[in-house]
Amino acid sequence: MQNIRNFCIVAHIDHGKSTLADRFLELTGTVEKRKMHEQFLDQMELERERGITIKLQPVRMSYALNANRYTLNLIDTPGHVDFSYEVSRSLAAVEGVILLVDATKGVQAQTLANLHLAQKQGLAIIPVINKIDLPNARVAEAEEELVNLLTMPREDILKISAKTGEGVEQVLEAVIAKITPSIPYTLDPKPSSFRALIFDSAFDIYKGVIAFVRVFGGSIKAGEKIKLFASRATSDVVEVGYFAPQLKKESMLSAGEIGYIATGLKDPGQIRVGDTIFKSQISNLKSQNEILKPLSGYQEPKPMVFASFYPESSDDYDVLKDALGKLKLTDASLVYEPESSPALGRGFRLGFLGMLHIEIVSERLRREFGLALIVSTPSVEYHVATKKSEVLKVRSAAALPDPGIIESIEEPMVDLEILSPVSYMGQLMKLLSELRSQYRSTDYLSKEVAILKYLVPLSEIITDFYDRLKSVSSGYASMSYEPARYQVYDLVRLDILVAEEKVEPFSKIVPRERTYHEGRRIVEKLKKILPRQWFAVSLQAAIGGKIIARETIPALRKDVTGYLYGGDVTRKKKLLEKQKRGKAKMKERGKVEIPQKVFLEMLKK
Repeated sequence: MQNIRNFCIVAHIDHGKSTLADRFLELTGTVEKRKMHEQFLDQMELERERGITIKLQPVRMSYALNANRYTLNLIDTPGHVDFSYEVSRSLAAVEGVILLVDATKGVQAQTLANLHLAQKQGLAIIPVINKIDLPNARVAEAEEELVNLLTMPREDILKISAKTGEGVEQVLEAVIAKITPSIPYTLDPKPSSFRALIFDSAFDIYKGVIAFVRVFGGSIKAGEKIKLFASRATSDVVEVGYFAPQLKKESMLSAGEIGYIATGLKDPGQIRVGDTIFKSQISNLKSQNEILKPLSGYQEPKPMVFASFYPESSDDYDVLKDALGKLKLTDASLVYEPESSPALGRGFRLGFLGMLHIEIVSERLRREFGLALIVSTPSVEYHVATKKSEVLKVRSAAALPDPGIIESIEEPMVDLEILSPVSYMGQLMKLLSELRSQYRSTDYLSKEVAILKYLVPLSEIITDFYDRLKSVSSGYASMSYEPARYQVYDLVRLDILVAEEKVEPFSKIVPRERTYHEGRRIVEKLKKILPRQWFAVSLQAAIGGKIIARETIPALRKDVTGYLYGGDVTRKKKLLEKQKRGKAKMKERGKVEIPQKVFLEMLKK
């Protein structure tokens, strides 16, 4: 137990976490050289394609130092703001973190956000500056920012190149020296002493739900009976083991270790991330609940953005339901509930942490489960006060009540922090003045780096704000945000009609003063991306019964007079008139089928 070190790497996106994890795997001999490849711990095809970590990934390594052998349990975490929940779950299972900073970019917004999470948990922090081998590395500036941030001596900051391997061995030595195992429970053999925290899960068709756990007390073996605190489910353990990084069977898991428990449970809903596993050896359920207390230090997910997912074919509803249940196991921050629409049939309302999260989930449903989906315009949760003194929680424009009974609408506000070089402050302030933002303060991390603080409506930053921020700052600025409060604003529902039929997924709640510009933008974009039909298609933006913007997609035409070689002009006119009547009939009876790629394209500005 004394020779176990549990830690994770936290950093802003693209600061080199996965590369450093690769070097650890090589240095400790966890993975054979012939099997080694870049981003080894990024198991998903999507992660490799995009070059980002989406899922946390645990691995056990063995390392010898000063004639002692140490077991190092590493959890590689994502860096994007949309996956910060994965980081919070990882931190609950470890005693220390490596805080990684890119020498070319310095401390960035997500570095700060992750640092605050680690400090709240009281974890040991090892600051590391990466990419020192690059010609544009600003090592001294990054060092100064970390010294100011952590108030620690310069000599405690390690400097490495994860790509070349320079200095990586010192990081492992620092992990052993500075991260001390703090086990609140003992290796007591009594069944009541066993406690394990679930920080992730997966599904196996033979072993059932596999819980990724950190054991805080006692030990567990295959064949023993377990009970989950939140769901009250009981089961016999099928198998226990650790991550190498693939699942490796072990005879027993003991206090201080990170590993997996194959529960044998077939219902994914019975395993919840953050739940505590006990041994179930007390027959009286009431007395058991009095004795056993769940582990703390776990944060519930708070979805920030909501979107509706409907299967293109109504027969795929059960497939979508099953897919979401399995996806929930590997992505605990995903929240969903059934929803039905008169136009689209049965589907689900999903809660996400951000726009990238929506993109990744819709792509995973398409690739892993072969689902063709209709995705609604993302929205946030509004609080609507009615004239009957009721307060409704509205997560989609379709659920907004009639304007005649609405007293007021409150929208969620967030505390936005933008970390940027001082030279880009002017452009960033201009960008923020275009939003409905309220300036709070400016703090300086060093002479060259400042933190801008604003209060902003969440709906203003969930779509394309991140891309615009990167654009005006040449990629140097970064952002993070936290929920603040709700604030009243004059908001209305904007509907989009395609061929005079309301298309619910395109409906959205917008500020009254922006309705015309937003309506015009949507119909112009739809005109470009919606496939042409054999009849003219009208695109309209409306508030209530009032049309505020319109575009028309011209009809595809067949040359019905092409075979004529002469004769009277009335022959041509008759054929063209016949074609015109046919198109009018088509318009009357025809329906515009909107492909999935159009819905996904409309998510982007």
